Parts: sequence; structure tokens; C-alpha cells
Amino acid sequence: MLTFIPRNSIACSTRRPTVPCAGKRVVPCRRLLSVATGIPPPLADVRVLDLTRVLAGPTCTMLLADLGADVIKVEELSKGDDTRSWTPPSAPLPRDPPPETSHLPPETAYFLSANRNKRSITVNFKHRDGLEILHKLVKRSDVLVENFVPGKLSSMGLGWEDCKRINPRLVYASITGYGQTGPYRQAPGYDVVIEAEAGLMHITGESGGPPCKVGVAVTDIMTGLYAHGAIMAGLRSVNQTDQGVWIDCNLFETQLAGLANIASNYLIAGNEASRHGTAHPSIVPYQVFPCKDGFLMIGAGNEKQFKLLTTNILQQPELADDPRFSTNAARVANRGVLIDIISAALKKHDRSHWIDRFTGIGIPFGPINNISQTFSHPQAIARSSTVEVEHPRGGKVRMVAPPVTYNGKRMPVRRPPPWLSQHTAEVLQELGYSIEDIGRLRSARVV
Repeated sequence: MLTFIPRNSIACSTRRPTVPCAGKRVVPCRRLLSVATGIPPPLADVRVLDLTRVLAGPTCTMLLADLGADVIKVEELSKGDDTRSWTPPSAPLPRDPPPETSHLPPETAYFLSANRNKRSITVNFKHRDGLEILHKLVKRSDVLVENFVPGKLSSMGLGWEDCKRINPRLVYASITGYGQTGPYRQAPGYDVVIEAEAGLMHITGESGGPPCKVGVAVTDIMTGLYAHGAIMAGLRSVNQTDQGVWIDCNLFETQLAGLANIASNYLIAGNEASRHGTAHPSIVPYQVFPCKDGFLMIGAGNEKQFKLLTTNILQQPELADDPRFSTNAARVANRGVLIDIISAALKKHDRSHWIDRFTGIGIPFGPINNISQTFSHPQAIARSSTVEVEHPRGGKVRMVAPPVTYNGKRMPVRRPPPWLSQHTAEVLQELGYSIEDIGRLRSARVV
């Protein structure tokens, strides 16, 4: 189990001073190097105002939080982030959850997956007093991340121009479906729609079969990664120019970039793509094959690997010299015949037999694992690829660990994903509100 490290015990020096919690002293990071982390959390002096929900935005802000940023997640008063209601499954409630949370539903697995290391507050920023709270947070933040339809926050006094006047050094990141300009700018962004509209679904699925979405919301996740990188660049730019930055990051253009070589094939040579299932359009054999009791992914990407496959694995060395298969171009031309031969051979034995044969001879391969097998994989265990955190409302919650190490150490999970409004009073007190002020705001349904 990872130890939670209070944010204010670790901070970094920067040109811009931070606003520490009352009674806490900010110490330059070069003087502190936690044993739990390979490097000091590089964003420990950065405050992020998180106005996002669902997946793309929360993924982005979670990555910033993993690096030490103080991420304040602003949620709607009654139900919070949409994913708080996406159940089942949910973490089981403990016997004695915090009494102030008795009205809340269980913590959903979806929400828990994208919101670690954050603080949650609820604010009605359509109310004048709620907008004032947000403006105070803008003034004290380094980054604002939002995923509203273009123009929506501007109509509420929280657009880029509004926030830049309050904080000229702000990095303001807008995550949308299609971007801030163009005929689709007002259209909402949904991962599965963008997968369809921006080419990914067209190339996903079996040859001759219908288009298929990817098993996870990959466009959302890619957009979160791009936004995270852009924000890091924006922070660097602010240090260089002393001027804020407006970042326009969207699912549509992220997915275009994610087409990679498929996009290049079309843009350079005019080649239209098609669906190939697990197969590669220009390398054979390079696909999933059935065994007696499961499936293996096999890739023989060059002549040496193909000869190893035919000789050492299939024990049919004559295939490597057969004119139909002696070069990759010939194998592509005779794909169907070769795939049938390999499939017939592999179906004679179970998967473990073939894994033993393939191991260590230099051919790329891997079993098709279900999710249980994935997390019991020896490499996942050896790398401690999951972490267990203690959640006040969910008990011991197991989640995927941050996937990057620094000098051999991962950034710690300092906070479990928050329950709805868990830190509202704490954050408001940091902004100078008294207990009486907070009571009044609660009575008026502002927070």
C-alpha cells in the first residue's frame, strides 16, 4: 500500500510563488527528495482548477495530479461528475463510512479510474457568489482545464478572456469535441462518435465485417494525453514569456493524429484504408491465430523470423522456400493460403504448448489474455503495476498504478479519488472564507 504524502510537505521552487495552506511553509523542492519517489514531484507548486468531467479532461488532470499538482476538481452540486452515476460496478461501502456522506451513492469504478490525487469541491457557478469563488480560484491557479462546449463558459464569465484578465499568467486548456473554430465547433464530443467520424472505426473490425469501436474510449484517453503534454508546454511558455496561454485541444484532431501511418498512407499515396481484423495490411503473417484452447498474436515481420516460424515452430521448413511464401510480398499476395496452413498447425495443440515453443527464439508473439490474466501476468506483478489505496467510502481500492517511473520509482498516490464535495470547506477556508461564510453558502445552495 502506498503512503499518502500531504501536498504541502513537498513543493518546488519557481518564479511564481504558490499559495500554501494556512500554517504550512513551502519548501523548495531541490531540498526535498522523498524516498517514495525517484524525483521530487515536478508540479508540486502548481495549482490546477479542474472544470472537466467524464474521461478526456479528468485523464489529463489526473496525470498532472500524479506529478504533484494540487488539482481542485469543481463538480455540480447534486450529482457531480457524470461518471459518479455510471454503475455498476462500484466499490462496496465500508461498515462505517464518514457520516457526512450518508446521502451519496457508492463510489463507481469508472470515477475511481480517472480521479486519484485530486480534491473535490461543489460550486454552483451560475450563482453570483459561486462565480466569485471560481474567480478567486482562477486568480490563485496556474492552470485551468475545462471541457465545455465552446462559448459556454464565456457566457458565464469564465471564458479565456475573462480568466486572463483575472490571472494574466494562466494556462487555460479547453478540451472539446471538434475545436474552437469550424462548422462543428458547437457539436458535443463523444469518443465513440469521433471514432466513427475521424476514421478509426472504419479501420477497426474484421475484413468483410461491420466497423467496430475500440474496446476502451481510446480517443478520449489520447486527447487527455495530448492535453497533458500541451499544458506542460504552456507552463514552460509562461516561465519564458510571463504571458498566459490558451490551449485548444479536441478529440477530432487528436484522432486524426492517432491514425498515424494510416493517415500518411492516404495523404502521401492516396491509399484508402480498410479493415483487417487483427491482421496487418502489408505484413504476413502478423495477426491472431487460434490454438486448441485460446489465441496467440504472432508477428513474423522479416524473412529471418518467418524462417524461424516455419522451421522451429511449425516444423515445416519447406514453407520458407515455397515461391508463394519466400518473400513478404509473395506472402501478402497469398495471404489466405498461408494463414490457413498456420492456423491448421496451431489448432493441433493448446496455447501453453505453443507459448513454450515460441519463448526465447526471437519471434514476436503473445497470448490473448482476458483482464484477469492481464493483471496476473508475471510482468504486471514484477513491476507492481497496480496499487491499493485506502478510500474512506470504498475501503481498500485497487487501481492501475501511474505507468511511468523516475529513477526506478513511481510517483506516489497521495490521495484516493475524492468523494463528492469532500474538500469544499477546506478549499474555501484556503480562499479566506470563514466557517460562518461557508454555512451561509451551503444554505443558499451555492456550494
